[in-house]
Amino acid sequence: MTGRNPAPNCHLVERDLPLFVYGAIPDGLLVAARRNLRQSVSAEAERVAEPSLWERLLAWPAWKPAGAVAAIAMAFFGGRMTNFQMAGLEPSSAEAAPMVSRVRYVEPNQAGGVQIVLDETRQRVVSGNMEDQAIRQLLLAAAKDPSDPGLRVESVEMLCSRSQEAEIRNALLAVLEHDANPGVRLKALEGLKTFAKDQPTRQVLSRVLLKDTNSGVRSAAIDVLTSVNSQDTVGTLQELMRKEENDYVRLRTRKALSEMKASPGIF
Repeated sequence: MTGRNPAPNCHLVERDLPLFVYGAIPDGLLVAARRNLRQSVSAEAERVAEPSLWERLLAWPAWKPAGAVAAIAMAFFGGRMTNFQMAGLEPSSAEAAPMVSRVRYVEPNQAGGVQIVLDETRQRVVSGNMEDQAIRQLLLAAAKDPSDPGLRVESVEMLCSRSQEAEIRNALLAVLEHDANPGVRLKALEGLKTFAKDQPTRQVLSRVLLKDTNSGVRSAAIDVLTSVNSQDTVGTLQELMRKEENDYVRLRTRKALSEMKASPGIF
Protein backbone atom coordinates (compact mmCIF):
# COMPACT_ATOMS: atom_id res chain seq x y z
CA MET A 1 0.00 0.00 0.00
CA THR A 2 3.00 2.31 0.27
CA GLY A 3 2.94 3.03 -3.46
CA ARG A 4 -0.65 4.26 -3.56
CA ASN A 5 -1.76 7.80 -2.90
CA PRO A 6 -4.52 8.38 -0.40
CA ALA A 7 -7.93 9.36 -1.70
CA PRO A 8 -8.30 13.14 -1.92
CA ASN A 9 -11.55 13.17 -0.04
CA CYS A 10 -12.56 11.62 3.24
CA HIS A 11 -16.11 11.64 4.51
CA LEU A 12 -17.22 12.03 8.12
CA VAL A 13 -20.00 9.72 9.20
CA GLU A 14 -21.72 11.33 12.21
CA ARG A 15 -23.94 9.25 14.45
CA ASP A 16 -25.91 9.87 17.63
CA LEU A 17 -23.24 8.11 19.69
CA PRO A 18 -20.17 9.97 21.04
CA LEU A 19 -18.00 8.08 18.53
CA PHE A 20 -17.30 9.35 15.05
CA VAL A 21 -15.62 7.30 12.32
CA TYR A 22 -14.14 8.21 8.97
CA GLY A 23 -15.35 5.45 6.69
CA ALA A 24 -16.68 2.05 7.67
CA ILE A 25 -14.75 -0.10 10.11
CA PRO A 26 -15.06 -3.91 9.85
CA ASP A 27 -16.45 -5.69 12.88
CA GLY A 28 -13.80 -6.64 15.38
CA LEU A 29 -11.17 -4.39 13.80
CA LEU A 30 -10.47 -2.36 16.95
CA VAL A 31 -10.31 -5.43 19.18
CA ALA A 32 -7.89 -7.17 16.85
CA ALA A 33 -5.81 -4.03 16.39
CA ARG A 34 -5.48 -3.44 20.12
CA ARG A 35 -4.57 -7.10 20.69
CA ASN A 36 -1.91 -6.91 18.00
CA LEU A 37 -0.63 -3.66 19.50
CA ARG A 38 -0.24 -5.22 22.96
CA GLN A 39 1.57 -8.20 21.46
CA SER A 40 3.86 -5.93 19.46
CA VAL A 41 4.66 -3.77 22.49
CA SER A 42 5.50 -6.89 24.53
CA ALA A 43 7.79 -8.14 21.78
CA GLU A 44 9.50 -4.76 21.55
CA ALA A 45 10.45 -4.92 25.22
CA GLU A 46 12.67 -7.91 24.39
CA ARG A 47 14.26 -6.25 21.34
CA VAL A 48 15.60 -3.00 22.77
CA ALA A 49 18.14 -2.53 20.01
CA GLU A 50 15.49 -2.55 17.29
CA PRO A 51 13.37 0.52 16.45
CA SER A 52 10.29 0.87 18.63
CA LEU A 53 6.84 -0.04 17.39
CA TRP A 54 5.79 3.59 17.09
CA GLU A 55 9.03 4.49 15.29
CA ARG A 56 8.31 1.84 12.67
CA LEU A 57 4.68 2.93 12.38
CA LEU A 58 5.57 6.61 12.07
CA ALA A 59 8.19 5.75 9.44
CA TRP A 60 5.51 4.11 7.26
CA PRO A 61 4.58 6.63 4.51
CA ALA A 62 0.89 5.79 4.65
CA TRP A 63 0.68 7.23 8.15
CA LYS A 64 1.77 10.71 7.10
CA PRO A 65 -1.51 11.61 5.35
CA ALA A 66 -3.36 9.95 8.23
CA GLY A 67 -1.64 12.30 10.68
CA ALA A 68 -2.46 15.29 8.51
CA VAL A 69 -6.14 14.34 8.26
CA ALA A 70 -6.25 13.72 12.01
CA ALA A 71 -4.82 17.18 12.69
CA ILE A 72 -7.38 18.78 10.38
CA ALA A 73 -10.19 16.83 12.06
CA MET A 74 -9.01 17.91 15.52
CA ALA A 75 -8.84 21.54 14.49
CA PHE A 76 -12.26 21.36 12.87
CA PHE A 77 -14.08 19.73 15.76
CA GLY A 78 -12.14 21.62 18.39
CA GLY A 79 -13.34 24.85 16.79
CA ARG A 80 -17.00 23.92 16.84
CA MET A 81 -17.83 26.11 19.82
CA THR A 82 -21.39 27.34 19.46
CA ASN A 83 -23.33 29.32 22.04
CA PHE A 84 -26.94 28.47 22.61
CA GLN A 85 -29.62 29.19 25.17
CA MET A 86 -31.21 26.39 27.16
CA ALA A 87 -34.86 26.07 28.06
CA GLY A 88 -34.76 23.57 30.90
CA LEU A 89 -32.30 21.05 29.52
CA GLU A 90 -33.11 21.34 25.80
CA PRO A 91 -31.23 23.60 23.33
CA SER A 92 -33.28 26.38 21.76
CA SER A 93 -31.68 25.83 18.36
CA ALA A 94 -30.44 22.91 16.28
CA GLU A 95 -26.82 24.07 16.40
CA ALA A 96 -24.27 21.52 17.59
CA ALA A 97 -22.97 21.70 21.16
CA PRO A 98 -19.30 22.45 21.85
CA MET A 99 -17.20 19.35 21.50
CA VAL A 100 -13.77 18.05 22.47
CA SER A 101 -12.24 15.49 20.10
CA ARG A 102 -9.43 12.98 20.49
CA VAL A 103 -8.09 10.67 17.81
CA ARG A 104 -8.37 7.11 19.10
CA TYR A 105 -7.33 5.01 16.09
CA VAL A 106 -6.14 5.56 12.51
CA GLU A 107 -5.38 3.22 9.63
CA PRO A 108 -5.23 3.30 5.83
CA ASN A 109 -8.10 1.63 4.01
CA GLN A 110 -8.05 -0.58 0.94
CA ALA A 111 -9.08 2.29 -1.35
CA GLY A 112 -5.94 4.22 -0.46
CA GLY A 113 -7.74 6.56 1.91
CA VAL A 114 -7.74 6.84 5.69
CA GLN A 115 -10.01 5.63 8.45
CA ILE A 116 -9.99 7.59 11.71
CA VAL A 117 -11.84 6.83 14.93
CA LEU A 118 -12.52 9.85 17.16
CA ASP A 119 -13.60 9.91 20.78
CA GLU A 120 -15.72 13.02 21.24
CA THR A 121 -17.16 14.56 24.37
CA ARG A 122 -20.05 16.95 23.89
CA GLN A 123 -20.46 19.93 26.20
CA ARG A 124 -23.81 21.50 27.04
CA VAL A 125 -24.55 24.87 28.59
CA VAL A 126 -27.52 24.96 30.96
CA SER A 127 -28.78 28.31 32.22
CA GLY A 128 -31.44 29.03 34.78
CA ASN A 129 -32.07 30.11 38.35
CA MET A 130 -32.43 28.32 41.65
CA GLU A 131 -36.20 28.15 41.16
CA ASP A 132 -35.66 25.62 38.36
CA GLN A 133 -35.83 22.02 39.56
CA ALA A 134 -33.40 20.98 36.81
CA ILE A 135 -30.80 23.52 38.00
CA ARG A 136 -31.14 22.40 41.62
CA GLN A 137 -30.76 18.75 40.67
CA LEU A 138 -27.61 19.46 38.66
CA LEU A 139 -26.12 21.44 41.56
CA LEU A 140 -26.98 18.64 43.99
CA ALA A 141 -25.23 16.16 41.69
CA ALA A 142 -22.19 18.44 41.34
CA ALA A 143 -21.98 18.75 45.14
CA LYS A 144 -21.36 14.99 45.26
CA ASP A 145 -18.77 14.80 42.47
CA PRO A 146 -15.91 12.85 44.08
CA SER A 147 -13.29 13.93 41.55
CA ASP A 148 -13.43 17.73 41.86
CA PRO A 149 -13.48 19.45 45.29
CA GLY A 150 -13.43 22.86 43.58
CA LEU A 151 -16.66 22.02 41.76
CA ARG A 152 -18.18 20.72 44.99
CA VAL A 153 -17.36 23.84 47.01
CA GLU A 154 -18.78 26.14 44.30
CA SER A 155 -21.93 24.04 44.05
CA VAL A 156 -22.37 23.93 47.84
CA GLU A 157 -21.95 27.71 48.02
CA MET A 158 -24.81 28.16 45.55
CA LEU A 159 -26.97 25.61 47.36
CA CYS A 160 -26.48 27.45 50.67
CA SER A 161 -28.72 30.25 49.41
CA ARG A 162 -31.61 27.74 49.35
CA SER A 163 -30.85 25.92 52.61
CA GLN A 164 -34.35 26.64 53.86
CA GLU A 165 -35.56 23.90 51.51
CA ALA A 166 -35.49 20.51 53.22
CA GLU A 167 -33.96 18.66 50.25
CA ILE A 168 -31.05 21.08 50.00
CA ARG A 169 -30.54 21.29 53.78
CA ASN A 170 -30.32 17.49 53.93
CA ALA A 171 -27.75 17.57 51.13
CA LEU A 172 -25.69 20.14 53.05
CA LEU A 173 -25.84 17.98 56.18
CA ALA A 174 -24.60 14.99 54.16
CA VAL A 175 -21.74 17.08 52.75
CA LEU A 176 -20.80 18.34 56.21
CA GLU A 177 -20.66 14.84 57.64
CA HIS A 178 -19.14 12.89 54.74
CA ASP A 179 -17.25 15.09 52.25
CA ALA A 180 -13.53 14.28 52.13
CA ASN A 181 -12.43 17.90 51.76
CA PRO A 182 -12.50 20.15 54.88
CA GLY A 183 -13.00 23.27 52.75
CA VAL A 184 -16.17 21.81 51.28
CA ARG A 185 -17.36 20.78 54.75
CA LEU A 186 -16.78 24.29 56.09
CA LYS A 187 -18.73 25.77 53.18
CA ALA A 188 -21.67 23.45 53.96
CA LEU A 189 -21.46 24.46 57.63
CA GLU A 190 -21.87 28.11 56.62
CA GLY A 191 -25.20 27.26 55.01
CA LEU A 192 -26.41 25.54 58.18
CA LYS A 193 -25.68 28.32 60.69
CA THR A 194 -29.26 29.57 60.70
CA PHE A 195 -30.54 26.10 61.63
CA ALA A 196 -28.75 25.81 64.97
CA LYS A 197 -32.12 25.18 66.64
CA ASP A 198 -33.08 22.41 64.22
CA GLN A 199 -32.72 19.07 66.02
CA PRO A 200 -31.54 16.98 63.03
CA THR A 201 -28.95 19.66 62.29
CA ARG A 202 -27.76 19.65 65.91
CA GLN A 203 -27.41 15.87 65.84
CA VAL A 204 -25.18 16.02 62.76
CA LEU A 205 -23.16 18.85 64.29
CA SER A 206 -22.61 16.81 67.45
CA ARG A 207 -21.30 13.86 65.41
CA VAL A 208 -19.07 16.18 63.39
CA LEU A 209 -17.73 17.70 66.59
CA LEU A 210 -16.61 14.31 67.86
CA LYS A 211 -15.49 12.67 64.61
CA ASP A 212 -14.29 15.29 62.13
CA THR A 213 -10.54 15.09 61.57
CA ASN A 214 -10.10 18.81 60.88
CA SER A 215 -9.71 21.14 63.88
CA GLY A 216 -11.09 24.10 61.92
CA VAL A 217 -14.31 22.23 61.16
CA ARG A 218 -14.63 21.14 64.80
CA SER A 219 -14.10 24.70 66.02
CA ALA A 220 -16.72 26.06 63.60
CA ALA A 221 -19.15 23.35 64.70
CA ILE A 222 -18.72 24.49 68.32
CA ASP A 223 -19.64 28.04 67.29
CA VAL A 224 -22.84 26.90 65.56
CA LEU A 225 -23.88 24.51 68.32
CA THR A 226 -23.31 27.00 71.15
CA SER A 227 -25.03 29.86 69.31
CA VAL A 228 -28.17 28.40 70.87
CA ASN A 229 -28.08 28.03 74.66
CA SER A 230 -29.15 24.43 74.96
CA GLN A 231 -28.15 21.90 77.58
CA ASP A 232 -28.32 19.06 75.07
CA THR A 233 -24.79 19.88 73.94
CA VAL A 234 -23.17 19.71 77.38
CA GLY A 235 -22.50 15.98 77.19
CA THR A 236 -21.06 16.29 73.68
CA LEU A 237 -18.76 19.12 74.72
CA GLN A 238 -17.61 17.24 77.84
CA GLU A 239 -16.78 14.18 75.72
CA LEU A 240 -14.92 16.40 73.26
CA MET A 241 -12.98 17.94 76.15
CA ARG A 242 -11.87 14.48 77.22
CA LYS A 243 -10.55 13.39 73.80
CA GLU A 244 -9.59 16.66 72.04
CA GLU A 245 -5.86 17.12 71.37
CA ASN A 246 -5.93 20.51 69.65
CA ASP A 247 -5.22 23.29 72.16
CA TYR A 248 -7.40 25.89 70.47
CA VAL A 249 -10.39 23.56 70.18
CA ARG A 250 -9.94 22.56 73.84
CA LEU A 251 -9.91 26.25 74.80
CA ARG A 252 -13.10 26.90 72.80
CA THR A 253 -14.76 23.85 74.36
CA ARG A 254 -13.81 24.86 77.90
CA LYS A 255 -15.13 28.38 77.31
CA ALA A 256 -18.42 27.06 75.93
CA LEU A 257 -18.89 24.79 78.94
CA SER A 258 -18.05 27.64 81.29
CA GLU A 259 -20.68 29.85 79.65
CA MET A 260 -23.19 27.05 80.18
CA LYS A 261 -22.05 26.82 83.81
CA ALA A 262 -21.13 23.18 83.22
CA SER A 263 -18.05 21.27 84.37
CA PRO A 264 -15.39 20.51 81.73
CA GLY A 265 -15.21 16.92 83.01
CA ILE A 266 -17.57 13.97 82.68
CA PHE A 267 -19.05 12.61 85.92
